[in-house]
Amino acid sequence: MTIAFLVLVVALASGFAFLNGFRDVSNAVALSTRTRALTPSIAVLLAAIFNFVGAMLSGTFILAFTQSWITLPEGTSGLTMLASALTAAILWGVYAWWRGIPLSSTNSLIGGLIGAGAASVLVGGNAVGGMDNVLLTQVALPLVLSPVIAFVAAYLLVWPVTWAARYTQPNVVNRRFRRAQAISTAAVAFGHGLQDGQRTAAVMVLAMVAAGLSSGSDVPLWILLVTAIMLTAGTMFGGWRISHTLGHKLIRVDPLRGFVAQTLTSVMLFIGAIGFHLPLSTTHTLTAAVLGSGVNQRFHTVNRRLVRRVLLFWVATPLITAAAAFILELAFSPLADL
Repeated sequence: MTIAFLVLVVALASGFAFLNGFRDVSNAVALSTRTRALTPSIAVLLAAIFNFVGAMLSGTFILAFTQSWITLPEGTSGLTMLASALTAAILWGVYAWWRGIPLSSTNSLIGGLIGAGAASVLVGGNAVGGMDNVLLTQVALPLVLSPVIAFVAAYLLVWPVTWAARYTQPNVVNRRFRRAQAISTAAVAFGHGLQDGQRTAAVMVLAMVAAGLSSGSDVPLWILLVTAIMLTAGTMFGGWRISHTLGHKLIRVDPLRGFVAQTLTSVMLFIGAIGFHLPLSTTHTLTAAVLGSGVNQRFHTVNRRLVRRVLLFWVATPLITAAAAFILELAFSPLADL
């Protein structure tokens, strides 16, 4: 039964990575396609390549990430928790994509782990270790602090950038920043691969540890390859519902502001992954940066109703996935005793 659940968790983690790439392709390509800096096909191909590279290089940081993450019970009980959390995160992610709402896959997964752990305790099983630290660094930080920083920083950065271009003709400014957006698009995709590649690979490492097949002291190459391939495949098949939300429905941005939002997002992702090993949400960071840079213009075109809906989804995400995983873990728990 342990091996069966290990196979199930690896399959679900692969699906989670595919959905992550499928949904989050919008983070890299929405602005560059909206401002006509890149064609959709070129933008997606560029995002796929750099997503793959970022996910492969994330292996350098996975062990540091897992050491500060959670601890699961050994055996089938730990694997059922992962299976419940991943299933809840996937179901909620598909629903959010269908509604065209950008949200954090990490928050979905963490909410699921919280709910699965609570269900395990309810039926007399072991709890998930390290949840207090996870709630602070992986729910509160991405949900509250990083979007605020991204919004304020993007708003402030528009001023020096526009000041530097004050004597240049608007068509020249747009042309130059469209070219620059090709670089910032690749940077966002690379940062996304670094950040989200860590999470998916960490889930697989935890599953191997729970199954007793690994000590958790190294990351097998096959885990990195599966993570990178599934992220890339999801990106290549990427859904455009969320891209339409970020690029067209949320706020109107020009190439200059699109470049500011993308560059700031990539810098924050790099610092979070490399400097502090903190899991910053690409979706939350970019969405806030888009709003911050877009608001700093003469004509405000913010879709306030949509912004409220996105914020509601962000707050509801860990709660709903926790509830779904709670129910799934109750269903799985009898199997852990077989």
